[in-house]
Amino acid sequence: MPVDHTQAPVLEALTDYREHGHMAFTPPGHKQARGADPAVRAVLGDAVFHGDLLASGGLDDRLTRAGVLRRAEELMAHAVHASHTFFSTCGSSLSVKAAMLAAAGPHTELLIGRDAHKSVVSGLVLSGIRPVWVEPRWDAERHLAHPPGPADFEKAFDAHPDARGALVTSPTPYGGAADLEGIARVCHRRSLPLIVDEAWGAHLPFHPELPAWAMDAGADVCVTSIHKMGSGLEQGSVFHLQGDLIEPHLLEGRADLLGTTSPSVLIYAGLDGWRRQMALHGRELIGRALDLAHEVRAAIENIDGLHVNDRADFCGPGLAADFDPLPVVIDVTGLGISGYQAADWLREHHAIDAHIADHRRVSTQLTHADSEDTTRPLIQALTALARGASRLPRPVPVEVPSPAELRLEQAVLPRDAFFGPVEDVPIGKADGRVAAEMLTPYPPGIPAVLPGERLTPPVLNYLRSGVAAGMNVPDAADPGLDSVRVVADGPAAGRDAN
Repeated sequence: MPVDHTQAPVLEALTDYREHGHMAFTPPGHKQARGADPAVRAVLGDAVFHGDLLASGGLDDRLTRAGVLRRAEELMAHAVHASHTFFSTCGSSLSVKAAMLAAAGPHTELLIGRDAHKSVVSGLVLSGIRPVWVEPRWDAERHLAHPPGPADFEKAFDAHPDARGALVTSPTPYGGAADLEGIARVCHRRSLPLIVDEAWGAHLPFHPELPAWAMDAGADVCVTSIHKMGSGLEQGSVFHLQGDLIEPHLLEGRADLLGTTSPSVLIYAGLDGWRRQMALHGRELIGRALDLAHEVRAAIENIDGLHVNDRADFCGPGLAADFDPLPVVIDVTGLGISGYQAADWLREHHAIDAHIADHRRVSTQLTHADSEDTTRPLIQALTALARGASRLPRPVPVEVPSPAELRLEQAVLPRDAFFGPVEDVPIGKADGRVAAEMLTPYPPGIPAVLPGERLTPPVLNYLRSGVAAGMNVPDAADPGLDSVRVVADGPAAGRDAN
């Protein structure tokens, strides 16, 4: 049957709700803005409250007989070539945990790229899954990780034949993409599922010049943050399913364990509207964004002291398999400053908010929402930064370890380390101790230390010097990293995670 992508079931149901003048004696208690604080109404506008109602017993009847959400999810699945789609109002942090729990369970193994987001590590802590870490492809020159490749997963499966499947992050927040087709073949030769954390890839299905979309590449489950590269509201996420290696109701049930029983209809509406926008106009909108990115990249490259990382930097043997140009990643080392300094200066002096900042780069992410009206001030601000960088203090050096030094021994299961007896020790005495917390430079949120990993001086020095230089490590018990939370001395400290 033909699919009509001009429909937007959630938005249409909201319109119907208003036109029929429903009177709610249910949550939410603001009752369509009438009870909201006047100052809040003045800042947010009443439209926010008008769209904030119960999903069942409001947007739909108490038995959801209109099938509003189901129809919206079916349209989304069709738009991105999936068999099933599920909406999440708790971000991809929930969606990826649900996918992990659908593939593996307590005390079973799952192959995971070590460049995984902290939400994946949280899933390990909650589930008791045993991680088999697959090393990313480290660029030692640029101090950057790219996704592991098919051969890396093949080797890991050979060493761990009882693993229940694999999880890879692609694209990375920096734009590097994995060979998903190759990794899917490795998994499917063993009749095992591939989960792709494609949080940064909502736009990929809608233009042929972008890296391969996970569903088209043969992945079984794909998790996508619509709020990152799409135009959904914050926390808007979807997870897609195809094939017969994971049963749809199993995946949905795992998500139900973690999700809220009070989902935001506002977020549902954003997901539904974005799907319609992309299904009808996606190729044109993403095409314009790619053209704009090409122009912006060229303009920034012409600014003395700045270099925009491109395909030649990120792709090749031992690096990423493909490249998304919309995360415009700018190396500022030619200015003699750090990415932390650049991001702070851009915000303070030009009200420009960069996305990622690290010891040598800032990322200025573009989407289909950008135009010359937004990129012109960006280029002007970067030009001013280049002229004024010599007046900034010399950056505090960050002691970046070599790729080999970054890899820590997983001495204890993440769950056991996180929930077991712990103690806080001075960072100078943490060498050799087993971490009981995540230590995550944020953004992008890829942990440098996981619960259960044995701490070493190179990684501790990296984090300590990074914090001194401006790195944000928000999940540390001591954000200043004068101390580290570790597994208390005792039997648990020597327990083998494998």
